[in-house]
Amino acid sequence: MKHFITLSLIPILIFTPFDLYADDFSQHHFSLIWCIPFAGTLISIALLPLITPRIWHHHYGKIIIFWVLLFMISAFYCFGYQTTIEMITHAILAEYIPFILLLMALFTVSGGIFIKSEIISTPELNVSLLAIGTLLASIMGTTGAAMVMIRPLIRANRNRKQAVHIIIFFIFLVANIGGGLTPLGDPPLFIGFLKGIDFFWTVKNMLLPVLLSSLLLLTIFYFIDRYYFQLQYNSIKLITIIKTNKSIKLYGIKNIFLLAMIITMVLLSGLWQTSLGITILDTHLSLSSLIRDIFFIIITITSTFITSKSIRASNDFNWEPIVEVAKLFLGIFITIVPVLAILRAGNNGALSSLVSLVNNQQGQPINSMYFWFSGLLSSFLDNAPTYLVFFNLASGNAVTLMTTLEKTLLAISIGSVFMGALSYIGNAPNLMVKSIAIQNKINMPSFFGYMKWSIGILTPVFAINNLLFFL
Repeated sequence: MKHFITLSLIPILIFTPFDLYADDFSQHHFSLIWCIPFAGTLISIALLPLITPRIWHHHYGKIIIFWVLLFMISAFYCFGYQTTIEMITHAILAEYIPFILLLMALFTVSGGIFIKSEIISTPELNVSLLAIGTLLASIMGTTGAAMVMIRPLIRANRNRKQAVHIIIFFIFLVANIGGGLTPLGDPPLFIGFLKGIDFFWTVKNMLLPVLLSSLLLLTIFYFIDRYYFQLQYNSIKLITIIKTNKSIKLYGIKNIFLLAMIITMVLLSGLWQTSLGITILDTHLSLSSLIRDIFFIIITITSTFITSKSIRASNDFNWEPIVEVAKLFLGIFITIVPVLAILRAGNNGALSSLVSLVNNQQGQPINSMYFWFSGLLSSFLDNAPTYLVFFNLASGNAVTLMTTLEKTLLAISIGSVFMGALSYIGNAPNLMVKSIAIQNKINMPSFFGYMKWSIGILTPVFAINNLLFFL
């Protein structure tokens, strides 16, 4: 009842001396009502572009801030000024800023790489481009591969009347599943690497699931794309397309070296573990993380200055996609704090009934449940902390998880990486790809429209993974 009163007294609480009501904070204090700001953020992202697109387009930042303030003011009242500030500071400094600086660097650098080609794509070529992007995702990360490959793919299909399915499968493969092969590919796997999971354990154990899922999706895509291709082009036009000039030129080569620097800095920050650093409001920032983030800023500025305007103009480059992602994920990272705290509380938290489903009565993990729950939560929550929650629920010990509980770790890894493709907010590149596609006049589906595609196509693929690896 206390929490309902809290939400109804917000106008009064703004002027209340918060520390008078400070409580000793514990993650067990969070009831499900604390999920309202996060749920409101997700619902706003999902529904407002459909209901009031004009208002959403012009004021989505203000709408996200409303939900952030709702959480912050309630937290001020219940836990006090200091505790709330420390929670928000940790979310921003330790999680959001490194996240957005990496995205900013990848977005800026990839926008300075221009692949010029007069090729008009066929279904076979589209499959090849998706396959290349899927492979690159595990080398340079899903965000890097997505930002490098999306524009060439869009240009190759510039004459297509129906191109939505191409972008959707690109999100499935390049922005998500392709990142499952190495710890460099996707944040959850990198978190596991930092926790002691061997680099080559990921390569070895994720190879078959990534290969299987990629081949299944590429096969499905080929038949869908061939249908739309044959529907649009008759045999005469097909001959013209085959004779099209197929020369490919690459511009902005300096940015490729900057891209390599980004990958190197991510890897080094994981390998170099040090207690040196600074502490701000109880949030410790290690020296390795600070150096990495500073390099991301330097790389972003360097790319901006060394890349000619003509290259960025050829890429139709502008800052709107990264601005949108920055605003939306700022709200997500802050309002998600109580949700993750509830999950971390495990059997003692408000979602204890949900958490208890992943283990049997003997306390042994049910691998298929770890797969589905870590995946479904990752499709709406940030997949890195979700991975960490289930990592700790299973054991928290890297050696145990790589040996005795190897299947459980595999279930958490596949679920967290693959099921980010189920929604636009499941992984940051999803929204960036969508935004770039819309700027290129591709009429992308709404939040739920996208999920019709993802649930219909991905669920059978995930079911096959579950059947083969966890039952």
